[in-house]
Amino acid sequence: MSAGDFYFAINATFRFIHDAYGKEALIDYWTAMAREYHADVAARFRSGGLAEVRRYWADYFAHEPSGDVSVRLTEQGVEVDVRDCPAIRWLRDGGREIAPYYCEHCHYISTAIARQAGMRFELVGGGGACRQVFSIDGGDA
Repeated sequence: MSAGDFYFAINATFRFIHDAYGKEALIDYWTAMAREYHADVAARFRSGGLAEVRRYWADYFAHEPSGDVSVRLTEQGVEVDVRDCPAIRWLRDGGREIAPYYCEHCHYISTAIARQAGMRFELVGGGGACRQVFSIDGGDA
């Protein structure tokens, strides 16, 4: 099994939670994951600032299968430009039916992580291409 096959599992998990318990339960799952499982990431962002946000996401996407993503630090914040999402690419190439709300997990998880770190998060787009921005709380992102 390839590491990318993890996307098959989370796509199915998201669909199961949504279908069995509803959309609000799925959102609760994502925010709890951010608050609990990713607490260390929020702490890194809080202590290391935007430089750590850039470092984290650059390293993360460097290890993801396929995709086309750039991460850069600007005066406004850290911009993650996802031109071809590795997860969506893997699911499509694997012939999987992608849950229609799949991309929302990035919004809910990263928003919760950013809040814990005293930052803001904004996501525009979806469906395999998006722009994500982390900024210092009160910034112009």
